[in-house]
Amino acid sequence: KLVVFLALFLPGAWLAAQWWAGALGPEPLKEAIHEAGLWAVRLTLVALAVTPLRFVAAWPRVLLLRRMLGLAALAYALLHLGLFAADQGFDPWRVAREIALRIYLTIGFVTLAGLGVLGWTSTDGWMRRLGTAWGRLHRLIYLIAALALFHFFLQSKADVSEAVLTAGLFLWLMLWRAQPMAWRGRLWPLPGLAPLAAAATAAVEYAWYALATNLPAERVLAANLDLTFGPRPAVWVGIAGLGVAALGLARRVTLRRR
Repeated sequence: KLVVFLALFLPGAWLAAQWWAGALGPEPLKEAIHEAGLWAVRLTLVALAVTPLRFVAAWPRVLLLRRMLGLAALAYALLHLGLFAADQGFDPWRVAREIALRIYLTIGFVTLAGLGVLGWTSTDGWMRRLGTAWGRLHRLIYLIAALALFHFFLQSKADVSEAVLTAGLFLWLMLWRAQPMAWRGRLWPLPGLAPLAAAATAAVEYAWYALATNLPAERVLAANLDLTFGPRPAVWVGIAGLGVAALGLARRVTLRRR
């Protein structure tokens, strides 16, 4: 827990160092806003990956990290908002107006509010007060993560490759959760989840380019089968899914040898 706690400061420290060195480009504040938001999304997915890792790697103690990772995602989301406020000159009326008038900012603020509620109620005391309702409340993280990804897509403009990759990893996590509870501790479903998640990722990419841009969506979809210019996000999602299966197999072999 201490190692992970310290590691969670590294993205912020790297961002501060880049700022100090003048390495964030011609618009450093906007780049810092983007990076902080990106880390909020990444850490949300890492927190969601804890439960699959607990089953796939037969590692129950990893659950001790889930709350810390969720709170770190909230911290970077708050930093994302704070940097945006700095970009608006810390004018609260201007910040509120921008959030109200720009749909992608509205979605981002709703996402942050949802993370805030989950962070506030993440303590043991709130778990006791809410009882069984606590689990229902915290299952909102799936909707919150989906909204965060939508916000990511909307602010990515033309190039959504990183947003598509992140969405594909989220789809893998959701497909893993959709399988029957009895299958979660078994390895044989994992190789099948990889191509399913890859296909779903390609579908999301096609839908985005078809509905939100004027770019040829069919050519983007066909590019998933052409590795001339490197793997598309759907391919990387498939590779990651197979990597999870390999991790689970290696972990089981290690445990049996022990």
